[in-house]
Amino acid sequence: MAFAAQRNQAEGRGLSRNRRPNAARSRGFGVRRLLMTCAAIVIALVAAPYLIAPFYRSIDPVSTPMLWRWATGQRVERIVVPLRQIARPLPLTVILAEDAGFCRNPGIDLSAIREALQQSDDDIEDSRGASTITQQVAKNLFLWPGHSVVRKVLEIPLAIWLTVVLPKRRIMEIYLNIAEWGPDGEFGAEAGARFAFGIPARELNAEQAAELTAILPNPVERSARRPSLLIRRLAALYVRRAATYPTHDSCLYAH
Repeated sequence: MAFAAQRNQAEGRGLSRNRRPNAARSRGFGVRRLLMTCAAIVIALVAAPYLIAPFYRSIDPVSTPMLWRWATGQRVERIVVPLRQIARPLPLTVILAEDAGFCRNPGIDLSAIREALQQSDDDIEDSRGASTITQQVAKNLFLWPGHSVVRKVLEIPLAIWLTVVLPKRRIMEIYLNIAEWGPDGEFGAEAGARFAFGIPARELNAEQAAELTAILPNPVERSARRPSLLIRRLAALYVRRAATYPTHDSCLYAH
């Protein structure tokens, strides 16, 4: 009897020792599974824009600022119009003001990025001049506002990919339809033209197009409806540029 009791005790201790390694292995497996799940989610989020972008050849996208305003119950006004219904001075002026190499670059301008970083002493917040129109489209469609190194790292390959899967004309068309052009949720050239001048985008003249372009950095504080002296000076500069370089928009109208 005593021998049987001792044997049972020994077996119990052995089972207890076996359970501890099994529990440790189970916890380790749970941690690995959690890490793998998190990694899969991150990969899916990073890959999603690359899978979605080709569909924007024919689908009119909404921007993340629009989605944020909808989600927070704020006003959004946008009327999507094709490029042929936007007066030609507007895309030309936008190109000359925002990205003079738009028709030639692959979605990014490496020389502008280097120059902006040197001027800003490696401060990414001062690198606004480094963003091409295509980069701005990538940011507004798939990323978040503000300035950060992480966003720039994600934005640059996305801009290159957009140039691969979308023609320049379509990139500009998307840009003009998602840019914010008013202080109360006016998105796109049509809403911007109607708010500022009470006319559709196809009727904009060179001066009006230049004034709309001049407010693009901050349409909340800048106004084409009531242009300040700064806006008028910038608009005059853009009008002169458009008269000097009338073919900088050639990629938009080539057949």
